[in-house]
Amino acid sequence: MNPKHVALISAELNISMKQAENTMSLLAEGSTVPFISRYRKEQTGSLDEVQIGKVEDMKKRYEEVDDRRAFIIKTITEQEKMTPELLGKLEATWVLAELEDMYLPYKPKRKTRATVAIEKGLEPLARLILEQQDAQPEEAAKTFLNEQVASADEALKGARDIIAEWINENAELRDKLRKLFTHTATFTSKVIEGKETEGVKYKDYFDFKEELHTIPSHRVLAILRAESEGILFGNISPDEEEANSIIVKQFVTGNNASSEQVSKATADAYKRLLRPSLENEFRAAAKEKADTEAIEVFAENLRQLLLAAPLGPKAVIAIDPGYRTGCKTVALDNQGNMQEYDVIFPLEKNYKAQDAEQLLRKWVEKYDIAAIAVGNGTAGRETEEFVKKIDFGKKVNVFMVNESGASVYSASEVAREEFPDHDVTVRGAVSIGRRLIDPLAELVKIDPKSIGVGQYQHDVNQSHLKQSLDRIVVSCVNMVGVNLNTASKHLLAYISGLGPSLAENIIKYRKENGAFRNRKELKKVTRLGEKAFEQCAGFLRIENGDNPLDNSAVHPERYAVVEAMATGQHCSVQELMGKDDLRRHINLKEYISEEVGQLTLEDILKELAKPSRDPRDEIAIFEYAEGIKTMEDVRPGMTLPGVVTNITAFGAFVDIGVKQDGLVHISHLSNKFISNPNEAVKLNQKVTVTVLEVDTARKRISLSMKTNEPAGGGGQRRERRESKPAKEAPLNDFQAKLQALKSKFK
Repeated sequence: MNPKHVALISAELNISMKQAENTMSLLAEGSTVPFISRYRKEQTGSLDEVQIGKVEDMKKRYEEVDDRRAFIIKTITEQEKMTPELLGKLEATWVLAELEDMYLPYKPKRKTRATVAIEKGLEPLARLILEQQDAQPEEAAKTFLNEQVASADEALKGARDIIAEWINENAELRDKLRKLFTHTATFTSKVIEGKETEGVKYKDYFDFKEELHTIPSHRVLAILRAESEGILFGNISPDEEEANSIIVKQFVTGNNASSEQVSKATADAYKRLLRPSLENEFRAAAKEKADTEAIEVFAENLRQLLLAAPLGPKAVIAIDPGYRTGCKTVALDNQGNMQEYDVIFPLEKNYKAQDAEQLLRKWVEKYDIAAIAVGNGTAGRETEEFVKKIDFGKKVNVFMVNESGASVYSASEVAREEFPDHDVTVRGAVSIGRRLIDPLAELVKIDPKSIGVGQYQHDVNQSHLKQSLDRIVVSCVNMVGVNLNTASKHLLAYISGLGPSLAENIIKYRKENGAFRNRKELKKVTRLGEKAFEQCAGFLRIENGDNPLDNSAVHPERYAVVEAMATGQHCSVQELMGKDDLRRHINLKEYISEEVGQLTLEDILKELAKPSRDPRDEIAIFEYAEGIKTMEDVRPGMTLPGVVTNITAFGAFVDIGVKQDGLVHISHLSNKFISNPNEAVKLNQKVTVTVLEVDTARKRISLSMKTNEPAGGGGQRRERRESKPAKEAPLNDFQAKLQALKSKFK
């Protein structure tokens, strides 16, 4: 472990050296982020998963800098150009851009105008002119004429090319210009002539200008996408006059003819070399920053979606709605196994609607159905309405389920493996039903990018996106925990320390030997060694097993502590878990040791009080407003219930039941100022919105979540459990709101 890395990470993350060092050691030993966060709090000082993830990322970043530094030092040394001063500078920096600046003069070059001039013997002339002592450079240039240099003007031009390259390679100057770019550069974009109609969706960027350090990520990604589509031309640069002034101040030291030549070289250096180089650097940095922000938005959305409230292990009917081809319908048991499937036509005005009702009633009784899941795609609202009118003779809740990504699952290898004898329509319906029973267990089978809760997810760095989203999935799966005897291999694969291969081996063992009776039995699984057992055991649950602790988040390595607690209270472990008064009499200080500290003991007590309890919220019934099914039904001023379907940096999209989500701009998410939409809303949250504007032609609905309360006087409305018929606000009230909105964005 590099002590310098420890110090740097400690300083940057504002954590102690010991926290940084211990966390890096645990990671180096093969411990996973969820395991470290949950079971090694004493070593890390209770760092959470985000902090541990940052330690892991920074460690990799500094290792990359070390590798690049070693290569640069080796290259310059082999050229016999290394000096103690240069070596000291190279070893002192941890900024990759600074390393590259210092390496630039020694970097092997392709043929450039400067290298051509040097080959013509003009380097001494360039040095003479740069010194700016000779007041007659034209006369000096004549002495460099040869077969390759025909005139003094040609010699001077070659000398200026050499000087321009020296200026470009000056690390001190590049640092000054980099600071200028950082603080003053603007990002501008212009529409390419003739592309106005084709690129109308980018109209806001046809003549656009914004300071680079303030431009939001979604605008950067939009401009870059439009550039790639050939619609816009973008540019990043500071004030050109100020940039040239900085170069002149550093390099033009005299006031004679040689100084004039240097001045010409500075202008050429900036326009031809420095500006394009730095623009590319800052364009890449802006893209990286925008990627990071967009990925963070996507990751937070994914976390909220994966942790959506589950119905739980109950039998359901799932319906994938459709008009012409009917509604694909399946019955699932409480574990999501398909019992039966059919196609119904509830929306046809004939006997087929009666047949549909009869089939649903039959299945409800036959399979003891507790709920019906209806996909929110085409014909979803109409199908939901049909189902809700059926009298099943008992309470059967109806839920609209977001089916985004279901088609991806239904055509995937995973779905073909699960249902080899059924087509994609049946698989899609099964996925909708399983999402209701347990969203997390079902969504882990789908590529997170296909779930539809991101922002420009196809434009960002795909490897970084995958790494971030995989980390979120792992975090969510391990936070909830997994039933060892019922979990699919896809869910098990995300458990700390396992992966696809060991998950497959667990499934195989389960098939051959039956249900696991205790966690120790995991060690009998092929290739599941001590380290894997240490990492995974605490996140796997066994219901009704040999040891009640196996159905909790207490790690097997701490069972002895719990048993000692039970002995101290003169009771069994089961009794200790079931009685609050017994646990209240435990003095944790009696159980502190070198291996077990106060933090771990507190976690154990909390877990004993609620073993195997699902940390997710309970599912809530939601209903859209009656009579609101298409955009034509929506009018400004209406107050409607809705569900948050996506969160971006600029606001939140809300489904109000018309097949076209409306946008609540960040300025309308709350009465008080917020800088992040997640401060006001969460994915799948039930909200009440007011319609500001409806643009049917562009399929845009503008919404607001602001209330009539004064700013800071109570926040947004609470979740609505029951919907009310849509109502219209007074027209003059709407006009006032719209006028205020327009004034705000003038």
